[in-house]
Amino acid sequence: MPDARPAADALSAASAVSGVPAASVGEQPDAAGAEEAPAAPPRAPLRLSRRGFAVLGLLLAAVLGTVCWLVWFSSALDVRTVRVSGNRVLTTDQVLAAASVPLGGPLERLDTGAVRARVLKALPRAADAQVGTSLPHTVQIRITERQAIAAIRGSDGVYTQVDAAGVRFATSRQVPNGVPVVELSLSAAGRGALAVFPEQALVAAAVDVAKALPAAVSKQTRSVVVHSYDDLELQLADGSKVLWGSSEQDQRKAVVLTALLRQKGTSYDVSAPDEPAVRH
Repeated sequence: MPDARPAADALSAASAVSGVPAASVGEQPDAAGAEEAPAAPPRAPLRLSRRGFAVLGLLLAAVLGTVCWLVWFSSALDVRTVRVSGNRVLTTDQVLAAASVPLGGPLERLDTGAVRARVLKALPRAADAQVGTSLPHTVQIRITERQAIAAIRGSDGVYTQVDAAGVRFATSRQVPNGVPVVELSLSAAGRGALAVFPEQALVAAAVDVAKALPAAVSKQTRSVVVHSYDDLELQLADGSKVLWGSSEQDQRKAVVLTALLRQKGTSYDVSAPDEPAVRH
């Protein structure tokens, strides 16, 4: 077998002349290592100087200041239009007059709570008023009107409308459609008990009865007649009557009466709701 040392010595000599290290006998060169590019140096993070932060802060302050000025102090977003919705009996002019919304001022500086308070104070028929703003120039007022459940006839012939909360909110010379009239027709016992049950309490009891009536029954009821505190009577549109008794157990009596009205009769007695009666 030939000696490999002469070949190795020859490679060493050649390496010394060229300055390139010789590979060992039988060693393969690393191709991947020869082709690998040097890694790029890491990028330094972007940092603002103190002066940069100051400039940025001034810009933000200028933007915010401009927006605040436009919204709160300039005429660019002022009050120009007032819209009213939800009203049925009340006219739009009545609501606008009560609201007294100042035109021309900045929209977002409008005191909507004060507008609402003015509407509710000036218009008893308004149960609620929701006041809001809509950019760029509009104030919106939404009215919720009271609904009459009874009308109290006064000695002067004027009818005062009362809602479910007992609030007297309107008067008229005519009875509202579908609303029972509260009438005082006191018996001797009722007049004798006025010191204990004054007229105000008797009227309140009649309003409670009207409030308990289902809508279908209320429309059939012409009047709630008060003879005494425990002797109330309903006069129905077909000429029949309902003996109601006192204003206690109103809800129970209303349910029983609704069932009794399915029968034809001239008189219905629910004064003792567990023992009702129908007279023909």
